[in-house]
Amino acid sequence: MSAPFPPTDPQFWPRYWVTLRPYLFFVSGSVGWVGLALGDRVQGVGLALAMLAFFLTYGLGQALTDTTQIDTDSLSAPYRPLVRGEISVPHVLAVSLAGLTACAAVFAWLNPWTLAVSLVSVVGLATYTVLKRRWWGGPPWNSWIVALLPLIGLLAHGGRPWEVVLQPGIRPAMLSAFGTYATFVLLGYLKDVEADRASGYDTFAVHFGRRPAVLASAAFGTLGLVGSLALVRTVWADSLAGLGLWGLGFAGLAAVHVRFLPVARDDEAGPLLVYGVLGLVWIHLGEAALLRPGWAPFLLIVAVVALPALLARPSREQV
Repeated sequence: MSAPFPPTDPQFWPRYWVTLRPYLFFVSGSVGWVGLALGDRVQGVGLALAMLAFFLTYGLGQALTDTTQIDTDSLSAPYRPLVRGEISVPHVLAVSLAGLTACAAVFAWLNPWTLAVSLVSVVGLATYTVLKRRWWGGPPWNSWIVALLPLIGLLAHGGRPWEVVLQPGIRPAMLSAFGTYATFVLLGYLKDVEADRASGYDTFAVHFGRRPAVLASAAFGTLGLVGSLALVRTVWADSLAGLGLWGLGFAGLAAVHVRFLPVARDDEAGPLLVYGVLGLVWIHLGEAALLRPGWAPFLLIVAVVALPALLARPSREQV
């Protein structure tokens, strides 16, 4: 086998792009933008850079965690360049950390206090795989990291973390992100049950089975709904587009859980998970549009683009 392509070789970058899973950028983008929508100080170039940083964060974090779980990915996603040895763990780790640092720098430029929360997030990402091996650890651990994104978004407008966390809206936004993302984690395990079992990952789905994982996911989704309702209860009539996205998102997420109940094989789960991701993205885009109706046209475009981006992923069985 030939040596991995280094970042100095142009052939590294298309392979790293696959590793980033760009069709999932919409997850961190939509969740982080809710935090930005809760404030109004950041405008213009600062707002555009912050939105871009949130959009890229998921892919960079995903690439970072991929460097620690090649064992299970080699069974469930053998197409990935990191698994195939076309790019190396040290290079992916270095580039991903550099990218996350650049995103953190954008937020720090807006408010230096965001650095503390960004650092906690990166540490959480770096330790996720250890928790993923334990059935009780993976979903809540991954989800609290994502739940920090709205906090960073609101913090970008100014203030200190212990003050901002007490502002109206931020705790419901964090609860909404925590609950909806936990559904993605749990349903996502259903596409990797056999690979995780063979690799020694005692995920919730491996430990308890597929149907209990779907039911646990539904419970987390309900928790997300509670947080989301608390967030939008006073602004639900402010944007028809936002309300439509929000409603379709939760309806879609509920329907996906029903579709997941009879799933018995890994290869049946991947195609369904796409619509779970889409539901999550639409929920949070809807929240942002309700909070900031002026953003609705842009957020609607993002919502429409998300579906073909997800459908264009390299493997039908993976997300």
